[in-house]
Amino acid sequence: MPSADPRSDAARKRLRVLQATLAACRACPEMIGPVVHGPPVLSKVLLIGQAPGPHEGELGRPFAWTAGKTLFRWLESATGADEAKVRERIYFAAVARCFPGKAKSGGDRVPAPDEIERCGAYLREEVGILAPSLILPVGALAIGVVLGEKQPLAEVVGRKLRARYHDHDTDVVALPHPSGASTWHRTEPGRTLLDKALRLVARHDAVREALA
Repeated sequence: MPSADPRSDAARKRLRVLQATLAACRACPEMIGPVVHGPPVLSKVLLIGQAPGPHEGELGRPFAWTAGKTLFRWLESATGADEAKVRERIYFAAVARCFPGKAKSGGDRVPAPDEIERCGAYLREEVGILAPSLILPVGALAIGVVLGEKQPLAEVVGRKLRARYHDHDTDVVALPHPSGASTWHRTEPGRTLLDKALRLVARHDAVREALA
């Protein structure tokens, strides 16, 4: 049967075409493929992470390893929706879509500004197609990219903000990175601010609609 809303069919087709183009991208020579992205979900909620880790490419989905388990546990505790439902109803993107490799310090390398800029072209297209009502940037890098400047986590986590991102006005609820290497969300004030942020996520109309 034909869709009741042909605009949704057209938007989904645009998203699939964009993801196919993204999957073929080899623009950053220091990045380690494959490109990682979620399914082409037409959602008013856009979650933006930093970059895939070393396991996501093999597993074929973002937030597929330890940090992802923590993230989905947070979201389920706040909304009642399990990982499968969240992946089906929320669009997952990232500041960079390939694994950046390891830094000399031993952790994952932070994407370089030119790499962020190249991947930003795909984020711009995704924002244009989805017109999100809520963006959930996860981690300091993604938060800084969405808000346009780096700010201390304690000043942005736990608040509902408004931002203009890629020429689109949207609500923003920032989340700390769920990495096991980070202690911010496990100590004060991070623990309390994370709880506030998750309550804001659960109460947001776009999240309620997406996970209904």
